[in-house]
Amino acid sequence: MSRIVSGTPDRQLLDRVEHILESEALQNSEILKRLLRFLAEKTANGEGDQLKEYTIAVDAMDKPSTYDPRHDSAVRIQVGRLRQKLAEYYRTEGKGDSVVVDLPKGHFKLRCEPRKGVPDGSEPRPKSIRARILAWGGTAALMILTVVIGWGVLSFFRVRQTEAMSPVGEVGWSTDLQQLWRPFLATDRPMLVAIEDPLFVELQRGSGIYYRDKSFDEWGKASDSRGVKALRRTFDYPNTQPSRYYTSFGEVDAAFQIGRVLGPRESNIAVVKTSELSWEELAHNNVIFVGVPVFFGEQFKSMSTQPEFVFVSNGIQNVHPKPGEPAVFLDQFSTAPTEAGEVFALVTRSPGPVGSTYFETFMSNRASGYVGAVRWFTDPNFAHMLVSNLKRTYGNVPSYFQIVLKVQFTDQVPTQTSYVCSRQLR
Repeated sequence: MSRIVSGTPDRQLLDRVEHILESEALQNSEILKRLLRFLAEKTANGEGDQLKEYTIAVDAMDKPSTYDPRHDSAVRIQVGRLRQKLAEYYRTEGKGDSVVVDLPKGHFKLRCEPRKGVPDGSEPRPKSIRARILAWGGTAALMILTVVIGWGVLSFFRVRQTEAMSPVGEVGWSTDLQQLWRPFLATDRPMLVAIEDPLFVELQRGSGIYYRDKSFDEWGKASDSRGVKALRRTFDYPNTQPSRYYTSFGEVDAAFQIGRVLGPRESNIAVVKTSELSWEELAHNNVIFVGVPVFFGEQFKSMSTQPEFVFVSNGIQNVHPKPGEPAVFLDQFSTAPTEAGEVFALVTRSPGPVGSTYFETFMSNRASGYVGAVRWFTDPNFAHMLVSNLKRTYGNVPSYFQIVLKVQFTDQVPTQTSYVCSRQLR
């Protein structure tokens, strides 16, 4: 790897960046190495404040001169990933560094500052075995850290610790998984994993009181609901504000499994909140959505081909039942004292809004459902059964489809998942 060459006096920044470029945190991401090197050189030369998305795309990421930041979010995605990698580096390999290289949000100019609480001149600590294991996790584990907040953070770290302690080679890949994910991997378009961030109503009383009504995901409807009005009366009419501070363990688990399998094969991958996913991003990125149907917004509904299966409050409606198939696949489960039973999951792959991208959703009325469904797309054994069923029915894996799976679960953990039926979308 070539070293940064510059005649500028800002050697501290260049030296620190050179050290980070050689770290394990960036060893599997050439695009992020090029981006960091480019930003460091421009910053050191006094050009950091003048950097624009277009310049970065063309000069650092080899994008064509026709690149349009209004319709392509590649730069924003990679800059976000670079911030994540820098944060990961300073949590692990660089936690003893006396100087921190930072990329502030909203800017492309790097910042190099002394680290608080670390004596000047101290050297980075030797990499521990755990730090190496965490680094080997690569993009797959890191992408989850950007989304998990609240109690989801704690849940994620438990999962990540378990995965990290297993040999890296156990993450399997097969010809069946290749067939299932080929449309997403055979393109240079960025891949976004969209995770639901449910709407809570925060009552500003004391440290805050949070209320969630699953039937609403729009602030206007939620804030004007009977439940919120009753709570405001109870607490002497405090002010309210929207909050999307929490996500559930199910979304974290599912996204982790997707990133764990696809991360080593797709470097241009990032996580986004569903509430912040724009129509523009849907049109120019391959998108994977994980969550419950209430988050399947209007922008999603209008972009898909005509569906053969649609969600209803108690299961999945079969729009055109074939002989022997029910009109509705009914969920049957209990929520107290523990969640247990069976639910149906629906996996849909459809074209993006302009037809040049892919959009895939893993949805169910319960988290256990879409977690079980994701496993069929990330585990080689389940993927083999799924591909066999699709080939038996259609002769190959269709470009666009809907697949219904039945998931049995206990204590919110999927215990058995089985193939029910599918439809090819045209």
